[in-house]
Amino acid sequence: MSKGRILVVDDEEDILELVKYNLEREGYLVDCVETGEEAIERAVAIRPDGILLDLMLPGVDGIEVCRELRRKPDTRTIPIIMMTAKGEEADVVSGLEVGADDYVPKPFSTKVLVARLRALLRRTSGQADTEAGEVIRRGPLVLDLGRREASLDGNLLELTFTEFEILHLLARRPGWVYSRSRIVNEIKGSDYPVTERAVDVQIVGLRKKLGDADLIETVRGVGYKFKNL
Repeated sequence: MSKGRILVVDDEEDILELVKYNLEREGYLVDCVETGEEAIERAVAIRPDGILLDLMLPGVDGIEVCRELRRKPDTRTIPIIMMTAKGEEADVVSGLEVGADDYVPKPFSTKVLVARLRALLRRTSGQADTEAGEVIRRGPLVLDLGRREASLDGNLLELTFTEFEILHLLARRPGWVYSRSRIVNEIKGSDYPVTERAVDVQIVGLRKKLGDADLIETVRGVGYKFKNL
């Protein structure tokens, strides 16, 4: 039985073959494309369970592919892992800003890549079962954990997987301050190589989507908390 269908996007044929081989050996169905245009078209057509997306692509690059997929209702919640050869903080932040859920710098270990993918898919598919029916209400905000939906004043918010996780983490304990490192550990697991700047980017994105609600507060020198309502 297949563990899921994965779309791999990279313009280097040897990397595509390597990733495809290792994913198929783990029991995944794998589709491979080499351009950003093909990635968008294929993702819409097959709605994969996850996407491994190279940052540096000819023509439409990985950032724009991710941005476009997050705009489309049929693909906006698909977990996306960015693969970047640069490994610089700016590139990681750019990917997170447009909605990527994780990243793996090149050159990468295929074991690490598969483990990251497996963990991300487990979180996205498993939490709905364990939290089915649970709803958190905080003023105008409603989090339906079973459906993995967030609404504000009755309007559905278009959140990425990571944005939803951060909002859930903060909202379940209003007034409780979470450091950036604890946010990373709670959502991604320990030893996750993400920078504090990346956490800040996710918070900025959340605040934009929450608009005038002003539900997340910064605790200078410490981290963030959900406002007591």
